Amino acid sequence: EKQTLSFEADNAKHLEDFYVIESNGLRILKLGLIYGANASGKTTILRALEYLRVLVKYPLLRKTDEMEFEPFLFDPNTPKENSILSIDFLQNNTRYAYEVEFSKKAIVREELYFYRPNRANVFKRTTNLEEQLTVITFGSKVKTDRIAEKVLEGNTLWNNTVLGGFLKTNIDLPELKEVTMWFNDYLRELVPGDRDLRDYIIDQINNDVITKNDVLRILKKADFNISDFSYKNVETDVPVEFLGQLKYKESFEYKNGKAVLPDLKFEHRVKNVSYVLPVEQESHGTTRYFGFAGLLALLIKNAVAFPIDELETSLHPDLYNHFLLSFLMNAKQSQVIATTHNREILNNKDIFRDDAIWITDKNELGATTLYSLADFDSSVLRDTTNRLNAYKSGKLGGVPNVGDIYINLEE
Repeated sequence: EKQTLSFEADNAKHLEDFYVIESNGLRILKLGLIYGANASGKTTILRALEYLRVLVKYPLLRKTDEMEFEPFLFDPNTPKENSILSIDFLQNNTRYAYEVEFSKKAIVREELYFYRPNRANVFKRTTNLEEQLTVITFGSKVKTDRIAEKVLEGNTLWNNTVLGGFLKTNIDLPELKEVTMWFNDYLRELVPGDRDLRDYIIDQINNDVITKNDVLRILKKADFNISDFSYKNVETDVPVEFLGQLKYKESFEYKNGKAVLPDLKFEHRVKNVSYVLPVEQESHGTTRYFGFAGLLALLIKNAVAFPIDELETSLHPDLYNHFLLSFLMNAKQSQVIATTHNREILNNKDIFRDDAIWITDKNELGATTLYSLADFDSSVLRDTTNRLNAYKSGKLGGVPNVGDIYINLEE
């Protein structure tokens, strides 16, 4: 069933200067944290967002290719039904609303609207499933011509989005250009909890998106005793089974049958003596935060949105808070949407707003329900309520339903 994650801020003025971006008459939150039990659907929300990004940016090349997704499986009917993803976003101060309905074989329906200031249709797409043909109808407020429309229809396979088809054509449609730019430039790829970010960050440095000094300056504030770092690219064997996982990694380079990855070294100064360690000898926390330092530089210097799974992985709670506070204090137009198991966020009103904290819970059918702390009325949460205690007592949901701890393996 439909679940909605909203970044629209409520009317609370708490931490307004750090959390809220005002644009086009909207108050948009910079941060969204999703909390809940294991297998409650936290990561699935981020994967849905990532799948939508991939659906637009990487259109399939053949009509016979099937889309790589799984519908909800804990039900006899849903695997046979279509899935729907929709997203509202701002690009250059224009609000867009995009929705796509699809099966494993085809994009069934697709619609795009803009608000200038009233809602108006950009295009509607339907698919003739028997003929495997796309039909696109443009709204009256969109300037186009019949030749461009036919070229776009011809390049939009039945398993491609119209936006993906546009990326393959040499036509000028400003609204589609703006929307595809948002998916390409603003919404960045999902950062899994076990993702080694060093290749991605070094790629951003090499392409002058951020600088080495940006990353180093942030690292020095995080108490890792790092005075410098250096790197060079080397060719490394990658097992075949990992290549599929690297398919949509924008920083990944494959050359001569090998992966090109950076050989990273960190310099530490202890009592005015320099020691250089290869990254393999550093702690997981150090290598994880090297990646986060790069992400933080990207978030501060650009307008980007990063989905991050299991934000707290290998990070001390103080370092976790340091990253989020540094982001909220310094980033102006960027957003972070992250899953977390860090319960401390539930009772730290000095740092976190209620409308920025979301909880996933499983209903009796095994499906995810999603809601924010701001959705609770004063009978459950008041300003003075200890949110951590309310969560522990089960008032907020999202608590693992574990059995007793006595286990008799001989029964």
